[in-house]
Amino acid sequence: MYIKPKQGLKIPDPALLDFLPEAGREVEENSYWLRRLRDKDVVKFQLPKPQAKTKTEGEK
Repeated sequence: MYIKPKQGLKIPDPALLDFLPEAGREVEENSYWLRRLRDKDVVKFQLPKPQAKTKTEGEK
C-alpha cells in the first residue's frame, strides 16, 4: 500500500530505519502501518496511473 505522513509529522519506518518521506512510499501492509492508519498518523492513497502514450499520425 502507498502511504504518506500526515502533514507536520515525522513517522519512522522500521523496515528501512529512516523516516517516511513527505511524498510517501510503498510499504508492506502490516500491523505497524495499519496502526499508523488507525491513529491517523499516515494517509493511504493511490498514485495516479501513468497514462499510456498514444501514437500520433505518422508514428509507427
